[in-house]
Amino acid sequence: MCLAAYRLLQHALLQEYGINEAPVFTYGNKGKPLLKGHPDIHFSLSHCHEAVAVAVSDHPVGIDIETVDHYSPEVARHVMSDDEMRQIEASALPEVAFTRLWTMKESLYKLTGDDHGGDIAHLLGQAANYRFNTVIMPRYVYSACALAQS
Repeated sequence: MCLAAYRLLQHALLQEYGINEAPVFTYGNKGKPLLKGHPDIHFSLSHCHEAVAVAVSDHPVGIDIETVDHYSPEVARHVMSDDEMRQIEASALPEVAFTRLWTMKESLYKLTGDDHGGDIAHLLGQAANYRFNTVIMPRYVYSACALAQS
């Protein structure tokens, strides 16, 4: 785990829940980290080369942050559906469109721990019960995912 993400988690737990002690982790059945002694608090961590992202919530949550980098259509075809490829190819900034979709997929996976049989290309097509919040910055994109409220 990245120290900066851990420290950001500490800060978020203090701000949101008044928890001052250092977080200690246990792990769920799919390997998702949990906060020992706080089963009602959910969190997700992510980091890339120069940035970190943390989400804390009363409900399950997933987050992913990625650097916007060179776009490779060859790589994209392996991890994106036909509809997603059309979105990327129609975009004025395909590297941003690819990174947005990738962070959405990763945040969903971090939330559920389920890769839907390894079919990452169609992961978002099976995400009707989830909502995403994506933020696009000049060098980074992050997406948070949570179960949609009824």
